Amino acid sequence: MNRVFTGRIKSFAHALRGMGYLVRTQPNARVHLLATVAVCMAGAYVGLGRDEWLWVSVAIVLVWGAEAFNTALEVLADALHPERHPGIGRAKDVAAGAVLIAALGAAVIGVLIFAPHLAGLLG
Repeated sequence: MNRVFTGRIKSFAHALRGMGYLVRTQPNARVHLLATVAVCMAGAYVGLGRDEWLWVSVAIVLVWGAEAFNTALEVLADALHPERHPGIGRAKDVAAGAVLIAALGAAVIGVLIFAPHLAGLLG
């Protein structure tokens, strides 16, 4: 049992190291981090309800997940084939497109959630 617990701790440590790598090395991840903090602060300020927080949380998680998978694909592709390759370039473009899709979806969710709150504050 102790060995299983130790293995889970190590897995958690690897995941945290990966998240640290993501934020340290990827400028877009730092943008996502700032956006995450800003959205959470804005949500607290306007008093989002439980269901609103649910949607905001889903949007945040999807963007972070897409960014992490995009980075993992890029790192793996660069390690396996450091020279430029059209197929790898296309794969990287598609992965970056997935991040954009997630970010645009998150923006739509943000507008739908925050617009009524902001309208209430402004008028």
